[in-house]
Amino acid sequence: MRFRTIWKVGGRNVVGFSRPLRRYTSVSSRDVMDVAVKDGELRVFIVAGEVSGDTIGSRLMASLKKLCPVPVRFSGVGGSMMSKQGLKSLFPMEDIAVMGLLELLPHLNRLRVKLQETTEAALLFQPHVVVTVDSKGFSFRLLKQLRARYNQQRFNVPVHFHYVAPSFWAWKGGEARLGGLTEFVDHVLCILPNEEEVCRSNGLAATFVGHPILEDVLELNLDTAPHEWKIEGNCEDFRKRYSIPAGTTVISLLPGSRLQEVTRMLSIFANTMRLLKGSFPELVTVIHVAPNQHVKNYVTGITNKWPVPTVLIPGGSLHQKYDAFSASSVALCASGTVALELQLARLPCVVGYRAHFLTEWIIRYKSKIPYISLPNILMDSAIIPEALFQACTPTNLFSSILNLIHNDGLREKQIIAAEKVIGLLCAPARNLGNLSQQHQGGRFPHYTPSMIAATAILYHAKPEVLIT
Repeated sequence: MRFRTIWKVGGRNVVGFSRPLRRYTSVSSRDVMDVAVKDGELRVFIVAGEVSGDTIGSRLMASLKKLCPVPVRFSGVGGSMMSKQGLKSLFPMEDIAVMGLLELLPHLNRLRVKLQETTEAALLFQPHVVVTVDSKGFSFRLLKQLRARYNQQRFNVPVHFHYVAPSFWAWKGGEARLGGLTEFVDHVLCILPNEEEVCRSNGLAATFVGHPILEDVLELNLDTAPHEWKIEGNCEDFRKRYSIPAGTTVISLLPGSRLQEVTRMLSIFANTMRLLKGSFPELVTVIHVAPNQHVKNYVTGITNKWPVPTVLIPGGSLHQKYDAFSASSVALCASGTVALELQLARLPCVVGYRAHFLTEWIIRYKSKIPYISLPNILMDSAIIPEALFQACTPTNLFSSILNLIHNDGLREKQIIAAEKVIGLLCAPARNLGNLSQQHQGGRFPHYTPSMIAATAILYHAKPEVLIT
């Protein structure tokens, strides 16, 4: 006896044949929420492996709890933000937060153990939905193992979502590999424009939900239209709080969220500040510290020998972060989501990036785009100065920062481009329409990326299995 499986993908029925199943029958396809209502709860196994993923995951968890008519129970891996939403992490998120290619090698055995531990925990939890957030190296291995185990044991298969599409647009042959994800990913929640279209054209169900960074505006309760989204912190309050005299030049430093990148970048940033001290005798640096205990310990230790007065801003405090941005003349940051936060704050910046020399060589060989920061990639222009690889030296960073502080034209160019970048990060009207249709009869508070993502999860159709 064989069974025919019908999947709902982009409104179309996609038919395929599977191996014989043992006592697994279902008479119709149903939304995830329908199944949750029948079971009296929604079980979500969610995994994030880095600070930005922890923030995205926590907001998604909050949105699921708001939208789901039955209690939502979580299990998985996350950080401090996700723990506030009710997740008891299987182990510290930092245990799987490793960046780079060659940098992974010393940690492979530990990651293998954590992967097995996570897989077993997911199977025991029997989730309706599995959500992995970014960290594709760990996430995709987890989803592959889960799908293989479910196929072997013939359990009811949960729907697999991956939040934040892999950066296929950045790598040679990246788009061609998207089709392979259909074997273990049911739906991708995209955060950049055009990703949804490309995923769908390669047979992968996807929804563009908008970039999670936009939710900073709503979390701070700022009343502004989406196309005008901007965050203005309190400059005077920040300077007063940290006794920073008027006329002092303030520079924000954002060295990253993983210990590997922070140790590499912060030493370069320190030497850059030594050079800038000659041009700005009254100089204060603000270091934004990621909510990662290993990073906190390292930054606290290194700033004892910092070349200029410094202020440490703890991660997780949006008010303090954007107050610091408002008090800063420019920012110096590692590549990552922080470049978009600076766009929201309209703070001009310089981006630096270093990695293991073999990792840098692989990136040069495999990459098909000339930029590393998302604003430049989205605008296809070097709006933000980048110092990459061997060019990421204190001398080059010093020159770029000095030029940005003194050149009003360059600063204005970044500020104008920021408005366009933020506009590109908003979900299209058709996806907002899908959300409102699911919530007719009541006023829906905000069409946030996490709300759109939660709706895509709750109303995703599970497969229909028919006897032939």
